[in-house]
Amino acid sequence: MSSAVYPSESPVEVLRHARGVIISGGPASVYDPSSPTVDPAVLAAGIPTLGICYGQQLITHLLGGEVRKGDKGEFGSAFLDLKPSDSRLFAGLTDHQKVWMSHRDLVAVPPSGFRVLGSTTTCSTAAIEDPERRIYAVQFHPEVIHTTEGVRILENFLFSICGCDKDWNPANRIAQVEDQIRETADDRNIFFFVSGGVDSTVAFTLCLQALGSERVCGVYVDTGLMREGETEFVEETFAGLGHDVVTIERAQEEFLGPLEGVHEPELKRHIIGEQFVKVQERIMAQRRFADGSWILGQGTIYPDTIESGGSSRDQSKAATIKTHHNRVPGIQKLIEQGLIVEPLADFYKDEVREIGRELGLSSALLDRHPFPGPGLAIRCLCSAEDHAVTRTSEGWLVPVHSVGVQGDSRSYAPVLAIDSFPSTEARLQDEATELVNRTSGVNRVMALVASHEPLAKQSVFASYITHGRLDLLRRADGIVRGMSLESGFDNKVWQFPVILIPLGTTDARDSVVLRPIYSVDGMTADSVPMPDDLLRAMAARVLEIPGIAGIYYDLTHKPPGTIEWE
Repeated sequence: MSSAVYPSESPVEVLRHARGVIISGGPASVYDPSSPTVDPAVLAAGIPTLGICYGQQLITHLLGGEVRKGDKGEFGSAFLDLKPSDSRLFAGLTDHQKVWMSHRDLVAVPPSGFRVLGSTTTCSTAAIEDPERRIYAVQFHPEVIHTTEGVRILENFLFSICGCDKDWNPANRIAQVEDQIRETADDRNIFFFVSGGVDSTVAFTLCLQALGSERVCGVYVDTGLMREGETEFVEETFAGLGHDVVTIERAQEEFLGPLEGVHEPELKRHIIGEQFVKVQERIMAQRRFADGSWILGQGTIYPDTIESGGSSRDQSKAATIKTHHNRVPGIQKLIEQGLIVEPLADFYKDEVREIGRELGLSSALLDRHPFPGPGLAIRCLCSAEDHAVTRTSEGWLVPVHSVGVQGDSRSYAPVLAIDSFPSTEARLQDEATELVNRTSGVNRVMALVASHEPLAKQSVFASYITHGRLDLLRRADGIVRGMSLESGFDNKVWQFPVILIPLGTTDARDSVVLRPIYSVDGMTADSVPMPDDLLRAMAARVLEIPGIAGIYYDLTHKPPGTIEWE
């Protein structure tokens, strides 16, 4: 069986022949007239239907139940207690299981004919069903890896309730993707920006395999926003792959110049994305590529599209968490003109790695931690003016704003800092979620590991992206990566961003935040605890860098905090 994404308002006539319908989550409230809805006839058509998060609230609202604003939002890990029942949706599952929540509103009274199947400590209607109408709904997110039985729940819906067949063969992916590349390119060649990361390298290799090296031109752009040794690694990587079609373009000032004086993260991402378009146009003009004979290749993956606020069919109702550099207006214009090929746009990170292994790419490349396209620009946080930190009952409110995802929508909020590091793994995993859920106006919690001065004597300074601050971040990141790799901790995490924030004293105006996380597809993530001896040694080394005031540890899961801070 295959699946397709349709706009929520699609009429029942379009969906009548579907084996089943899933109504997805989203940030809206059912009481907002502009919120997404579905054709009520879909719910009356007898088509098996599963509502997830907002989907459960919408089903409830359309069928006469009651949805209300929760006393507090619920973001991150929760535990679902199932009531004894013969529900096919939860067949074979235990009565107590971990689920992943990200919602504000909740179902207060289910529609007539529905029964409640499960609850959490803050959500009494975490799952409902009306098997006679073949309608099922859950408040949590079964589609993310952190819902431990999520795959089983979806399998029960697809195969037991909808009657779908397990006839999809992953082995056919590469041939199908290469056919799509040839169809999209037609008689045109492909100009490809490569970063040395997993996504762009796999996408580039697929294009090479589909069209041959004479029709694919790869360029690595050194933006001046790269990590220590990154450009050298990329040169060695592509030399080892035998692809002499990749050239290095030094363009630091073309990116750093336009970023001068910019502090807002979305603007940073837009500037960087648009500069990539300009660099592409310049290189193509220099090489005298004929107009209309080339299209742009990108290593875009599905989470990039989701977080940028769109799907392949409908972008009008989706929330923008952060605009990825491959989704800025200049790129969107090229997409509309049919001048973009994105071989991996329907795949998640774990699937991209599997495709890379099928292509024969090395583990050294495929097991690299993800690194964002905008580079260190979104790990070097800025502030337009000086601010004091504020003492609260929960800790210190630090007016350095970071991006989060709360209730499936973007938040941009200050950080809550606690000035003692949790001593046990259980506290590390639990405290941040509890603090965010009960503290209004924050989306992230960090703990002080070491500093030259206590938090009470620190403040936020007006800061922008400069060569000096980038060099500070590069040095800190190099130390962290080296110690993490040498200790073996690197193998226990999916990604380890190192963030520079303008928090400190007049003598040392920046601090470093450590952000080790575990994920599978990047859509959700766990903050990962580090062995105490390694953490203390790492913090001591980084604190020796002149200009660094303190070392902090980001305790926040995704949700409510995104993996990257911007």
